Amino acid sequence: MKVLQVVGFQNSGKTTLVTKLIHKLTEEGIKVGTIKHHGHGGKPAIGDQGKDTGLHRKAGASVVAVEGEGTIHLTADASLTLDNMLALYEMLFVDIVLVEGYKNERYPKVVLLRDKEDLKLIKDLSNIEAVISVESLGELKYPYFTRKEEAAYLTYLMNAVRGQ
Repeated sequence: MKVLQVVGFQNSGKTTLVTKLIHKLTEEGIKVGTIKHHGHGGKPAIGDQGKDTGLHRKAGASVVAVEGEGTIHLTADASLTLDNMLALYEMLFVDIVLVEGYKNERYPKVVLLRDKEDLKLIKDLSNIEAVISVESLGELKYPYFTRKEEAAYLTYLMNAVRGQ
C-alpha cells in the first residue's frame, strides 16, 4: 500500500489537491483511502446524532461500526498513531492512502505553500516529493510547480504514485 502525504499550513489548498487526486486515481481504478489530521483542536464532528450508533457511543462504546450494503461507518474513541491507522487501512485493501496533514511523519510528501513566508515549512520536513505554490518561488531543490501548472503537477504526482 502506498502512502502520500499532502501538507501545508491552513488554507493552503490541501483538501482541494487531495480531492483532485482522489478523482484521478479512482478514474484509473485505484482504490483510495484518506486520512485527515484534525489539527484544529477538539474532536471532529460525528454525524450520527440520534442514530443507533450515536446511542451506542453515548452509552460508552469506544468503537462503533455500522454496515449496510457494503458500506461501513466506523467511529472510535482512540488515540492512534498514523502508522496504526495505516495498518487498519491495509486491512481494507486500499491501493493508496492520501494523508492530509501529519507534517512531521516520514512518508512521501507534497508540500503546499501559500507564499514565500511558507518556505520555512520546507526546512522542517523530510521526504518531500514535490512542492506546489500559489506564486513563483524561484529555484528549489525539489520538483516544483505553481498552482497554475495543474496539469503538470497532477501528471507528476500520478506518475509518482504509479512508481514511474
